[in-house]
Amino acid sequence: MSIRPLFKVTLIGMLEEKARALDALQSLGLVHIVPLASRPPEKPPEDLGVTPEQLRLALQYLGSCPSKRRQVVTERHFDLVDVVHKVLQKRRRRLKLEEQRDALVKRIRDLTPWGSFELPGEQGLYGQRLWFYLVPNYRMKEVEKADLVWSVVHRDNRLTYVAVIAEDEPRTNQMPVPRTHTGSIPLEQLEHQLQDIEIELELLDGEREADTRWLYLLQRSLAGNADAAERAEVAEQTLDRDGVFAIQGWVDTGKESELNAFAERNGLALLLHRPADDELPPTLLDNPQALSGGEDVVRFYQMPGYRAWDPSRVVFFSFATFFALILSDAGYALMLALVLGFYWKRMGASDTGQRLRILGATLSVFSLVYGVLVGSYFGAGPPWGWLESLKVLDVNDFDSMMNLSIFVGAAHLIIANGINAWRLRGRLPAIASGGWILVIIAGLLLWQLGGSAIIYALGALGLLLVFGCSSERRGRDAKTLLLRVFDGLLALTGLSSMFGDVLSYLRLFALGLASASLALTFNQLAGEVATALPGMGVLLEVLILIVGHLLNFVLAVVSGVIHGLRLNLIEFYNWSLSDEGYLFQPFAKREVNPWIT
Repeated sequence: MSIRPLFKVTLIGMLEEKARALDALQSLGLVHIVPLASRPPEKPPEDLGVTPEQLRLALQYLGSCPSKRRQVVTERHFDLVDVVHKVLQKRRRRLKLEEQRDALVKRIRDLTPWGSFELPGEQGLYGQRLWFYLVPNYRMKEVEKADLVWSVVHRDNRLTYVAVIAEDEPRTNQMPVPRTHTGSIPLEQLEHQLQDIEIELELLDGEREADTRWLYLLQRSLAGNADAAERAEVAEQTLDRDGVFAIQGWVDTGKESELNAFAERNGLALLLHRPADDELPPTLLDNPQALSGGEDVVRFYQMPGYRAWDPSRVVFFSFATFFALILSDAGYALMLALVLGFYWKRMGASDTGQRLRILGATLSVFSLVYGVLVGSYFGAGPPWGWLESLKVLDVNDFDSMMNLSIFVGAAHLIIANGINAWRLRGRLPAIASGGWILVIIAGLLLWQLGGSAIIYALGALGLLLVFGCSSERRGRDAKTLLLRVFDGLLALTGLSSMFGDVLSYLRLFALGLASASLALTFNQLAGEVATALPGMGVLLEVLILIVGHLLNFVLAVVSGVIHGLRLNLIEFYNWSLSDEGYLFQPFAKREVNPWIT
């Protein structure tokens, strides 16, 4: 686990070659740009005939198509403006048709109980008209008492569909409810309109699927538009003087040879030097692909500073451990693995997805192993005898599980202080971190073995190291000594924080017990229902088991993620990482890869 060392790089070239040099530098994709100046853009971005928002809408419309065609990767027959405008026109037409279809579906559903009919008009009934009412069944007695000519057209469990024949609309006191408007279009005609709209929607679906062949080129156009905007922004940040421009940034020291070759190839002067003590370079994390999922967890909360250390790998494994302790069930671990397997290929489409799926696989493996060790399978015991022999822990043994949680927390904080001591080696605060390690060990021994002179001496030595080595003030005058004493006393107040942080790991035991208890409760409830209701009870038993365990699985996974992250990003960071940095973001062109269907 490491944070890559960086060079500060300055590239100098002729002003007339600036645009070409920036384009080449963006293609290289190695340098994190540092602004040397700020000024308004020299010229507006290139007009492509469509806006980025139109491009994004077209991509969203085509990307949501379930089936996609083989991608066109050359621009021989591609007209960006024509394709985007036609796609957006079809999108607008589709939205309008979907609104009409939804309105027709509702209208047909409302008219179906009345049947298919066509209003005869005033002359057809000799001046009489039809008035329609939806009367609640319990109010039909009021209709029967009214002096009106009416007939029941349809009746369901809630409403009676009543048609009244009268020259004028009945008064409000004659009918118990307001009249219903059925419209003048017959049901049969509405059904024909719906059929026509659905046919047109199918045609639009076919055209959308055909247009998906342009997805790659549209994505490339959008990426090119964003790249051009970023180049224009960087062009405003260069220092331009007397026909010469200079651009500055940070680069990985391992890329020095590539940068030298780039400068020579493009006729640029290159200056490289180490960062000064008062400079704060960006943070470039370097981890193996298999463990890089920890980087995403670290970035989620706080990026370590350039001169700090990379906690990605420690966070990777400790997060998996805490998640397993909270899930506490081998059956749920298998469910998590199934969900991950379902999305495995889709997650592999991006670098972030590849990292997260490895992290998810690690969570599944750790949870499965721990679930086997506690012998919990969807809240039940081991289904086979050989699995029973692997059970070495009991989640209902409160004393053992509390001890396990406290020891896990203490070990986590010992690692945090040990890493901090190694990072600060050669300085007094490193000894203070060692003192905190002694305090944690002494506290554990006192809890498990009781008081003894050796344990008290160990704890006192740790507190003495914290008191004496937490300050780096230099000097022997009275004021400096007094301030050092004050710093030491202030550091000792961290004892209560340390005690609280260790006890905070009891949440692992509490959440694991809650998950196991809920699983057991759902199993017992399902069994009782099956016993109490022969026949129908079996169906209810299956329903309770499925819904109950799905709910418990979701709650356990959410708890594992939230509290697993919290213990890493709050308690662990509090004792090992204080410097906050910012991410290394290279000036690079966006990559767009066509997929094969």
